[in-house]
Amino acid sequence: MDPVRNPFAPGAGQRPPELAGRDREADAFEVVLERVARGRPERSLVLSGLRGVGKTVLLGELRSMAIRRGWGAGKVEARPEAGLRRPLSAALHRAIRDLAVRHRAPDRVDEVLGVLKAFALKANPADAKLRDRWQPGIDVPAAQGRADSGDVEIDLVELFTEVAELAADVGTGVALLIDEMQDLRPEDVSALCAACHELSQSGAPLVVVGAGLPHLPAVLSASKSYSERLFRYVRIDRLVRSDADRAVVAPIEREEAEITSEALDALFSVSGGYPYFVQAYGKAAWDAAPRAPIGSDDVRLAAPEAEGELAVGFFGSRYERATPAEREYLRAMAEVVEGRDEAAGTSSVAEFLERRPSSLSPARDSLIKKGLVYSAERGRIAFTVPHFGRYLLTQD
Repeated sequence: MDPVRNPFAPGAGQRPPELAGRDREADAFEVVLERVARGRPERSLVLSGLRGVGKTVLLGELRSMAIRRGWGAGKVEARPEAGLRRPLSAALHRAIRDLAVRHRAPDRVDEVLGVLKAFALKANPADAKLRDRWQPGIDVPAAQGRADSGDVEIDLVELFTEVAELAADVGTGVALLIDEMQDLRPEDVSALCAACHELSQSGAPLVVVGAGLPHLPAVLSASKSYSERLFRYVRIDRLVRSDADRAVVAPIEREEAEITSEALDALFSVSGGYPYFVQAYGKAAWDAAPRAPIGSDDVRLAAPEAEGELAVGFFGSRYERATPAEREYLRAMAEVVEGRDEAAGTSSVAEFLERRPSSLSPARDSLIKKGLVYSAERGRIAFTVPHFGRYLLTQD
């Protein structure tokens, strides 16, 4: 079939496969927007799940929903060991610009931008030379005495309060979306929780939507004991069969093509219902089919092509980030669980490698920091990437 029309190619189609089956999350966020806009208290939201389940795409959809409601919205992608001030400043700058087009008092907008600039400039080291100092690109003077103490927890509370009040002026709110939230530094996680707590007490119209790996709720809980009350936790998982089928059938029908029920069976079997894999195998099946309808033979012929692309772009790129010692640990995990998507006992991994568990802690901790594994529960470890164990067992 025509590869140019492939509805599973990146960027193709009106509704990406990753969003199929996420109506419950979208509806819940719509309620959050409505409640906050009416001045009613509402918790911020945390989405957690494995890689490949569509968290990032869902964040993008929630951001679009906020913008359609007239909210200011900004998105941050956290990075390991990187501070929060610079990316957060850029995200809130975007949100303030969204609000500015509706605000009738330009001086008030500039006042909030001045506070944002003061917050942002504290990202510079105190001893940095003038030529080395980062400038946030905000064309107003930095405010004095507001969000500029240097204590990120104090400053974030003050900044969020200012931005939320600006949104309240125009009867809307602000949504701050943070992807890879588990990669925030501990002090930034603590500050974020404190700011969300302050906002929840005052009913200010600003909500945080965080997304991250399955252990993100534990990261937040370790930072602040009251974090469980701050956020509504939503686990994002693979698609159930009906939603996986919809993710395949809907884009195909938009191209006025067809797929057999046997082919849908085959696609669900090889993809496991994980949205990223649904898209990868669906794309390959479309390219392999000479004509409509797409059949199960087309899926079987296409599977090696999809698996080859996944081996390089999805699995391989992550495996390459691991050191030799970390790769040894990953392979041992795969052997212990026999390639299945389930957690391995840390003692079983040590026994397989004939090593003391304590001697493997550095490799395990490094893999957690790199986002390749997570602690499913005490004494157990699991891959953050679906089918990663199966992939590792095929490597020499």
